[in-house]
Amino acid sequence: MSATRHPSAANGLRTAPAEWRDYLSLMKPRVMTLVVFTAFAGYVAAPSGIHPVMAAIAIFALALGAGAAGALNMAYDSDIDTKMRRTAKRPVPLGKVSRSDAYAMGLVGSGLSVILMALAANYVAAGLLAFSIFFYAVIYTMGLKRRTPQNIVIGGAAGAFPPMIGWVIATGAVSLDAVILFAIIFLWTPPHSWALALYKCGDYADAGVPMMPVAKGPARTRLEILIYSLVLVPFAVLPVATGLGGAIYAAASISGGVLFLLLAVRVFRSRAGEAGSAAEGDLYAVRSGDKAARDLFAYSIGYLALLFAALIAEHGLGAYIGVM
Repeated sequence: MSATRHPSAANGLRTAPAEWRDYLSLMKPRVMTLVVFTAFAGYVAAPSGIHPVMAAIAIFALALGAGAAGALNMAYDSDIDTKMRRTAKRPVPLGKVSRSDAYAMGLVGSGLSVILMALAANYVAAGLLAFSIFFYAVIYTMGLKRRTPQNIVIGGAAGAFPPMIGWVIATGAVSLDAVILFAIIFLWTPPHSWALALYKCGDYADAGVPMMPVAKGPARTRLEILIYSLVLVPFAVLPVATGLGGAIYAAASISGGVLFLLLAVRVFRSRAGEAGSAAEGDLYAVRSGDKAARDLFAYSIGYLALLFAALIAEHGLGAYIGVM
């Protein structure tokens, strides 16, 4: 059964005065936190840097750009957000922020973030930031999300840009190590997102979004999760071979990757996604048969954080010990 549709949300009108929390929510603060964290890791892992104040401003610009992209996403998706239990309480579906205001906030924030990045860092970083915003808001949200079950595979590139941008803030150029950091998040995104989609697939079906479990079925999704995990985990060790990662990173990547694979195998052997969505709207609410998918989704966030925390510890805190 679909979530109750708010008439005000359908018309893009407000029903109650918006608070600052509503505008902050538009910027997807959880996503912003991960963006800032991975970008900072990319910056400190780079072989050079810029003035600390300029670096802080540049990272802020990246956070602003990510938040602006989130606002554009919520504005465009407000029609389907009203149909999904997980998203029905977002500011636009509730009518607290109008769709037009969300678009305005996203567009203004995008422009300011790119200009600020160009002034604080360099034009290459600003160009990558502009492209990442465009990729998420236009290519993924408007072009892919409602048309193909590969939406999250291609669209995952948008979330993979932050560490590369952090690297470019420091060096002014893209390098092999920056591409590797990009690729780690790119490969991580499908198993992470599809694990969520497995235990919330009823939501996506109600909204008509062809996520993998809806379009291809839970069994195919569980297989895809396992395949991507088998590629991701060994690839995530690659920074050790290039010298970007040292002993701490190697230990984090290998130990964390083993657990990631075990959870992916557990999902593959489960019947996650067969029963639709949990009735509750909470992100981690789950039916008993879907716990394997919920556990992988939750752990995947910690796994990615572990990899980039290891880089910060080695390069930012001076704990690097080579292993090659």
